Amino acid sequence: MTVDESGPAADESESVADAPETTAVSWSGGKDCAVALRELRDDAEVAVSELLTTVRADVDRSSMHGVRREHHEAQADSLGLPLRVVELPADVENDEYERTMRETLDAMAGDGVASVAFADLFLEDVREYREANVADSPVSGAWPLWGRDTDELAREFAAEFDAVVVCVDDDALDESFVGRPFDREFLADLPESVDPCGEYGEFHTFVRDGPGFEYKVDVEPTDRVTKTVGDGEFHYCELE
Repeated sequence: MTVDESGPAADESESVADAPETTAVSWSGGKDCAVALRELRDDAEVAVSELLTTVRADVDRSSMHGVRREHHEAQADSLGLPLRVVELPADVENDEYERTMRETLDAMAGDGVASVAFADLFLEDVREYREANVADSPVSGAWPLWGRDTDELAREFAAEFDAVVVCVDDDALDESFVGRPFDREFLADLPESVDPCGEYGEFHTFVRDGPGFEYKVDVEPTDRVTKTVGDGEFHYCELE
């Protein structure tokens, strides 16, 4: 019997092949992941399904940014996306972190997620670590901003988004930089040794508004605090 390849089965196969890839965005709440999300939402071949973030279970905050879970939830609400939160213990060991994330990726794949997008820009070792983590998982990795010029990206972001600097590394910047808006004045004041996107961890941001947000996340920087994290000192600001 001859099979008519132009029939319903062929049509179904073609529609599956043409369907956009379901993608989750690794979400810190900061500027780079916000730009990555915008880029992906503008890509007809991608369907963004959710945001993925991690918090320390003991304080209910993101580890490096120090942002409370409720503020990440507010971002997700404004962006119209579900937020998948992975709780990690304080001082989590690498093996436990990787095991927890593998379980998360398995669960995401079960929900139909095909890939996770990361907002890394140029650090090869960071990308290689993420690639290793997804290599034996059912999802793939994506890097929509990889190789972008950080000067150009920082200026573009400052012109289009509203973000506040929530953490700075004392080795790179003094405490006067924390709590400032990420704008042209902030960029102009950065020392030449600091990457304008903070790709080496010199500073971290929280995005309040911009492309894709239905409304501004209504928070303002308040108290500053300095904490020892690992071998370094970091300046944080609270958001209220």
